[in-house]
Amino acid sequence: MAMTQWFPGHMAKALRQIREQMHLVDIVFELVDARVPYSTQNPEIARSMGDKPHLLILTKTDLADPAVTKQWLAFFKEHQQPILALDSRDHNVSKIVSRATAKILRPKAEQQQAKGMRQRAMRAMCVGVPNVGKSTLLNHLVKKNVASTGNRPGVTTGQQWLRSSKDLELLDTPGVLWPKFNSERQGNLLALTGAIRDGIYAKDDVALFALEYLRQYRLPELQKRYRLTDDQVDPSVGNPDLLMTITAKMGFRDDYERGSDRLIWDVRKGKLGLISLETPADIEQEANND
Repeated sequence: MAMTQWFPGHMAKALRQIREQMHLVDIVFELVDARVPYSTQNPEIARSMGDKPHLLILTKTDLADPAVTKQWLAFFKEHQQPILALDSRDHNVSKIVSRATAKILRPKAEQQQAKGMRQRAMRAMCVGVPNVGKSTLLNHLVKKNVASTGNRPGVTTGQQWLRSSKDLELLDTPGVLWPKFNSERQGNLLALTGAIRDGIYAKDDVALFALEYLRQYRLPELQKRYRLTDDQVDPSVGNPDLLMTITAKMGFRDDYERGSDRLIWDVRKGKLGLISLETPADIEQEANND
């Protein structure tokens, strides 16, 4: 399998802009995919933040295994990382985020108040990998009253200031990846969940990667979705042969790429159930192996 990698010039530019604008905000909202919350954290953004207050926001929780999401919440809280798990269908998202932000920034607000400084709206930068659900969150936060605050550094650099409420202003940034992924597995996870643009990666490689996971953790769902017999998913059957069988079941005959594309789409859209593709135990095991 070829190592999946994607870091075009516009992402390098966006990362530079994020670093340049970081001093303008009080807090960073980093959005990560609840199905792969560790692999969708951008190490370049982490370096850019320094000691800036940081709220980690799990998106797409409606597609993730809720039991594993609970494990991730416990994992990050154990590491003293403020975190929220948001469901895009929840109409209270704006209130939940505003309350969490106010709690994190309360010490700073109290210091300013003690010094007699005039209170202003909290300023947050929204960052994340491509296709992580940032637009969905921003639509919740700004509701229908999307307003650029204008005349502020960031407006002329491809980033946009939005007002959520009188107490919260948001600096939107483009979705960005980083120059080199940690592993082939991480690249496959990013491709499978849609963070890497289609056409950049080998679809059959990512589909085979998905099949390996599904056979190990979601075999009943896999068989039901594609009407597979026990013989067709027997351990003696290799993943390439199984993918060809699934492709035929889809009605694509021997169009391997089209079958790969549909399998990836089915995983992304939750057609094989609620799936979390990595767990805290996976990360701890990787750390021990290193």
